[in-house]
Amino acid sequence: MSYFYIKQKVFSLGGKFTVKDERQNDKYFVEGSVFSMKKSFVIRDTQDNEIATITKKMFSLHPTFYVAVEGEKEIIIKKALTLFKTRYHIEAEGLEINGDWWERNFDVLRDGQRVASVRKKLLSWGDTFEVEIKDERLEHTIIALVIAIDYVEDSESHSHNGSNN
Repeated sequence: MSYFYIKQKVFSLGGKFTVKDERQNDKYFVEGSVFSMKKSFVIRDTQDNEIATITKKMFSLHPTFYVAVEGEKEIIIKKALTLFKTRYHIEAEGLEINGDWWERNFDVLRDGQRVASVRKKLLSWGDTFEVEIKDERLEHTIIALVIAIDYVEDSESHSHNGSNN
């Protein structure tokens, strides 16, 4: 079992932040595109190897995000139409999310078994998430999925706030 902490820097231009291990050592670096029309994030390890990319699909009826892990696995996250609550559909290799996306407190399941837990820490400067990964073979996938879900929710809340002003 592994523990990781994702702390996004408040007011970070382009979405730069670090994923740390349980001893607070840098494990992954995340950098978002700054001036690109097509919003994307790249996740790299400490040896500068790209482990995942997250890309928002331009021009779609419903927000859609693509997550490519290690250049091959692709996870698709789509916002579903509902009347009362935000729902998302995830197309991934047997993975599903159980819990509260909006509060960022959820479990990642594979074939009904919990393979990871994500908890948003309260009372912290910027968003901080504690990620517990039970199946270390899924480490890159889970880290990319958590960052993608946070980006989906953050971009949706900004678009709603912007439309309400």
